[in-house]
Amino acid sequence: MSVNKFSQERLMNILLAPQISEKATYVADKNEQVIFRVTSDATKPEIKAAVELMFKVSVENVQVAVVKGKQKRFGKFMGRRKDWKKAYVCLAPGQAINFAADEQG
Repeated sequence: MSVNKFSQERLMNILLAPQISEKATYVADKNEQVIFRVTSDATKPEIKAAVELMFKVSVENVQVAVVKGKQKRFGKFMGRRKDWKKAYVCLAPGQAINFAADEQG
């Protein structure tokens, strides 16, 4: 496991939230992937180590996408939301992360 390379405190702060949407559930069913919202400075090896540490699953690979923030208007002022990063985590065959069951524990 690659968890030993990184500090455990850093790994606990990388994953911000699971991305729950219609597209995310479709991707999870079809490709055995889970989508997470991660910190903007996270790298692929750090994301892999964080998921393996927190959920005790084996990760095959990680794909990362940067989502650009939208332009928003507040009265006569234009503003912009922050850019954020999401990670598509591909799990090993037969592995799964069930968020509903983890909260009951």
